[in-house]
Amino acid sequence: MSEPLTREAIESAFIAACHGELSALKPGNVHIHAAGHGMDIDYFKRAAAAAAPHIADPALTIGERILKATEASFAATGVNTNLGIVLLCAPLAKAAAETDPTMGLRRRLAILLGTLTKDDAVKAFAAIRIANPAGLGSASDGDVHDATSDITLIEAMYLAKDRDRIANAYVTAYEDVFDFALPTLYEARAVAENDELATTALHMTLLATFADSHIARKFGSATADMVRHEARALTQTWHSEGAPNGLKQLHEFDASLKARKLNPGTTADFVVATLFTALLSRRKLP
Repeated sequence: MSEPLTREAIESAFIAACHGELSALKPGNVHIHAAGHGMDIDYFKRAAAAAAPHIADPALTIGERILKATEASFAATGVNTNLGIVLLCAPLAKAAAETDPTMGLRRRLAILLGTLTKDDAVKAFAAIRIANPAGLGSASDGDVHDATSDITLIEAMYLAKDRDRIANAYVTAYEDVFDFALPTLYEARAVAENDELATTALHMTLLATFADSHIARKFGSATADMVRHEARALTQTWHSEGAPNGLKQLHEFDASLKARKLNPGTTADFVVATLFTALLSRRKLP
């Protein structure tokens, strides 16, 4: 059970989660140790700062938060840096602001997701068109290219849940975050030498467990599965708690993914969402 958080606390938590993700070695993604995919961490810091006020604005609906945060991020960077982060964090932020002592964050989130409207879908679809993520394609129902929507945002997510992990998060009330990623983070924090290594362990565990939706959209499901198996083969490197040999192999994997233009962007989105959830839950991490 928890009290609602202030706008300032939510905004601060969002920026901290974004920066926390960037500070860790996350093979395939942009991070403090290596740029990639034509970007460095400054793009993501600018996007986080631009999105934060809208993510935390109590006057906005979830759809409005998604759209305004995406517009601000794109204006600040000129590229799609954080659409998935915004999609995942906007509902969490609203839930954190409205949670009360009789209802925890997860329960409030589930209720809010069930009340998403057609207007939320219109706003979210507009945000997706602005960001224009790779491999977007089209669909017979719930197509984001439509300026109007005959279905609610949660109904649209149901249509996409089998091909997109962010959509699946919406329809399961963030099961992957609360039941898998958060426990993974807490366990890693309990044994890792520092927060950055724990975040690396979280990233690699997610990458080794779930085929990355961004890679699948851009290169196909077989390639996404290949990356998942490659990550799993490196399990000992992140369970070695930052041993020099383990970090060397992870840096090599990072370079290999980037040389093949493979960016596990959805995995990075879930890392941020998990760090954000931990901060919103106000659980003291080990």
